[in-house]
Parts: sequence; C-alpha cells; structure tokens
Amino acid sequence: MVATAYIALVSTDVNPRVPEDTAWYSVDELPVTAFDHASIIRSGRDRLRAKFTYTNVAFALVPETFTIAELRIVYESCLGHAVSSTNQQRVLLRRTIIESTSSVVSPSSSGGRPATLYRFRDRALQVTDPFAVFRPPTPDADNGSARFSRRK
Repeated sequence: MVATAYIALVSTDVNPRVPEDTAWYSVDELPVTAFDHASIIRSGRDRLRAKFTYTNVAFALVPETFTIAELRIVYESCLGHAVSSTNQQRVLLRRTIIESTSSVVSPSSSGGRPATLYRFRDRALQVTDPFAVFRPPTPDADNGSARFSRRK
C-alpha cells in the first residue's frame, strides 16, 4: 500500500468551513486513527517544523499584516516550544524575511504601547537560510525560551 498525504496551511485569519462530522484536533491530541495515519500526521508536523527553521513558510499561517506577538504564537504552535519574541524579531528582520509596515495596532483596554504591524517581504515559499536552526530550550535555560542560532 502506498499512502499520500498533503499538508494544507490555513492562515489564522481564515475560518474554513468543514463538514459537520469533522473537527480540528491538535496533532498531540489526535483521536484514534486507522492504519498508520497517526504516524503520517506526525511526520507532516515534523516536516512543517523543519521548514520553519530554513524557510519563510510562516507567511502562509498569518494574515497579510501581523504583530510580532501574533507571529510568535504561530511559531510556538508549530515548533512545539517557546520562542523569544525579541530574538525572533531581530533574526527575521536581519534576514529580511519580514519588514515593518507604517501601521500600528491600538493598545488594548489594559494599555501598553501600540504594536507595530509587520509583513512578510515575500509571500511565496523560499529557502531563507539553509543552515539556520531553531534550538528547543535546554533544561537549564534561564528564561525557558528557544533561541535562534546557526549551525557552524
């Protein structure tokens, strides 16, 4: 038997209609599946995680413009570990993957500074750094956040 699987990336600002007998599940909380389908789904998740380390694939999961906090949530959801917003922003800007727009989001009722809106410079899949890796947090990490680094 040969099985073929596809990954569909859905932006956070889209709410696709699915049949009534269909539901969304976290990959880590799948219901019982037939045959090797759970393994295939986990392989898809792992492949997407890998793509986050060397491509701009996150563009497909966020709206046209987004805040760094919104982008961090997408990265953390896909990678499965905490990501430092400051490091993420610095690295993605330095690699010219994202760029600031001239717009900001008004602060919430709880206050704070207006958040700058960003956009991906290119909304087509590109290899942005073939040697980049996101390292998951180490057990002795002070702040529990993952760091961006490069292989040598």
